Amino acid sequence: MSLGAQLAPHLPYARRYARALCGDQPAGDTLVVALLEAALDQPDLRNRLRGGRIELYRALGQLWRDISAGEATALPKGAAEKAAQLRLSRITPLSRQALLLTTVEDFTTEQAAEILGTSPLDVRTLVANALSDIARDTSADVMIIEDEPLISMQLEDIVRSQGHRVCATAATRTQAVQAIANCRPGLVLADIQLADGSSGIDAVEDIQAMIDVPVIFITAYPERLLTGTKVEPTWLITKPFSEASVVAAMAQALFFREPASLS
Repeated sequence: MSLGAQLAPHLPYARRYARALCGDQPAGDTLVVALLEAALDQPDLRNRLRGGRIELYRALGQLWRDISAGEATALPKGAAEKAAQLRLSRITPLSRQALLLTTVEDFTTEQAAEILGTSPLDVRTLVANALSDIARDTSADVMIIEDEPLISMQLEDIVRSQGHRVCATAATRTQAVQAIANCRPGLVLADIQLADGSSGIDAVEDIQAMIDVPVIFITAYPERLLTGTKVEPTWLITKPFSEASVVAAMAQALFFREPASLS
């Protein structure tokens, strides 16, 4: 089986993780492309990636750390140029990488330790540090766009438990746009499929035409959105979701939005 065929099932999720590391869709996708181009040029890396999802995430994280430190010198020319675009002044702390891996990406503590090159005990400590960082972050007004009442209530509880405020809820595209008249959210949580058959993506596009706000999309089929064929969300949670995955995604989105939230 070709390397491409082996990696294909994992790439949508690796792209989600890369975007969360970078805080930006183009930068996250560039990171993944740079890794794949490097694999074409380096047999050792190519063989490592045949090891499956854990090896893919480990290589992705290592490349990100190398780029952040200005040490990605082994990349082929095209990939090196892409890597140069990723040198951000704001770097996702290792603690939040551990939190992302064990919540949004659903790796076990042991698997996350293997990816990060540390011990399970260290991962648990990193996750605890991330949760502590989150607790210190500035609170935000949050809009929830969700047509299932029970899920909407669950999201409201999670948002409030983290010290944020729910400034509006909506079940349709029209309701979401109308709510902006009285609510200027600092974060939006949006379902993809809404009550009247309208699209949460369309609702978000309407909102972002009026205000600049980070958005976390919630869907049972993330791979359908991460196809690489059109503009895609930076932040994405898979249904059914856990409280921890929502907390981690909110922390990452607000981390890149608010300079004060850096630790």
